[in-house]
Amino acid sequence: MSLAAGTSITPNISNAELQARARAAYLGLAIGDALGATVEFMTPAEIQHTHGIHNTIVGGGWLRLPVGQVTDDTTMALALGRAILEGQGFDALLIARSFDQWMRGKPVDIGHAVRRGLMYFRRTGEPFVSENEMDGGNGACMRCLPVALATIGCDEAWVKEANRRQAHITHNNPLSDAACECVITMVQMGMAGYSKESLLKGPVTTLLNNQPKFIFDQRERYNPTGFVVETLQAVFQAFFATDSFEACLVNVVNRGGDADTTGAIAGMIAGAYYGLENLPQRWCTKLDKKVYADCDSQAQSLLEIGKGNASV
Repeated sequence: MSLAAGTSITPNISNAELQARARAAYLGLAIGDALGATVEFMTPAEIQHTHGIHNTIVGGGWLRLPVGQVTDDTTMALALGRAILEGQGFDALLIARSFDQWMRGKPVDIGHAVRRGLMYFRRTGEPFVSENEMDGGNGACMRCLPVALATIGCDEAWVKEANRRQAHITHNNPLSDAACECVITMVQMGMAGYSKESLLKGPVTTLLNNQPKFIFDQRERYNPTGFVVETLQAVFQAFFATDSFEACLVNVVNRGGDADTTGAIAGMIAGAYYGLENLPQRWCTKLDKKVYADCDSQAQSLLEIGKGNASV
C-alpha cells in the first residue's frame, strides 16, 4: 500500500485486527517507557557496564521506579486520552484541565516546558502558549498517541488541528508540531497495515523534506537528548534498522539519553506496525497492572471516537 499526500488513512484490515493494533500501540508506548526509564540519562558505555544489553523491565533508574512503573510519557498520554473521551473530541480547555490535574497529582517526572505551560494555564486560563523557538522538546510528541487513535480515517487537516490543540498547551513550536504529525501518521499507517517502506516514503520523507533538521543516517546517534529532532532521529534509526518490536526497543533504549521517551515513541510506532501478538509477553506481564488496563481500555475507546469522526 502507498499513501497519497493529503489523504486520510483508511484501514484496510478487519475491525478486530485494528483494535489489536491500537492496543499494541498503547501497550508499546508503556513498555518502551518502562524499559527505557531504567537507563534514562545513562551513556551507552554506562549501560553496557551496568546491564550488558538492557532488555528487561527491572525498574530503578534515576527515578528509582518500581518494576513495571512508567513515567510522564505514558501518564500524560493517559491524561490526554481521558480528556478526549470526556469531551468526545478535542476540547483544548478540557485537555489542559486534565494535564493540570495530572500535574497536581505529583507525577514522578515532569519536563520543564510542560511545567511552564501548565503554570501559564493556571495563571491565565488560556490552554495554549505562544510560539517559542526554544520549545522544541519532545514533550508533546511523547503523548500524542491518543490523537492518532481518535482521528484515524479523518482528514489530514483535522488531524493536524486536533494534535495542535493538545500540543500547544505546552509546546508551540514548528519542529514539535512536525514531529507529532509525522509520528501520528506513522502510527495510523502502521495500524492500517501499510508497509514499512510506505512509512518511510510517506510521513518520514515528508518530514525530512519540510524540516531537514530531522535527516538521519544509519549511524547510531548515542545519547539522544530531549530535543525532538534527536529523539526522532534515534527512533527512525531503530525502527527502520530492525525487524521486530523487541529488536527496535532494545536498539533505541540502549543508546541511553532520554531513553524513556525514545522508548515510548518507538514503542507506539512499532506496536502499531508489528501488532499485539508480537509484543514480548515477558514485558507485558511486568507492566504495572493498572497501567496495562488503562492503556488497553483507552485504546479501544479512543478508536470508537475515531470511527465517529472519520468523516471530518
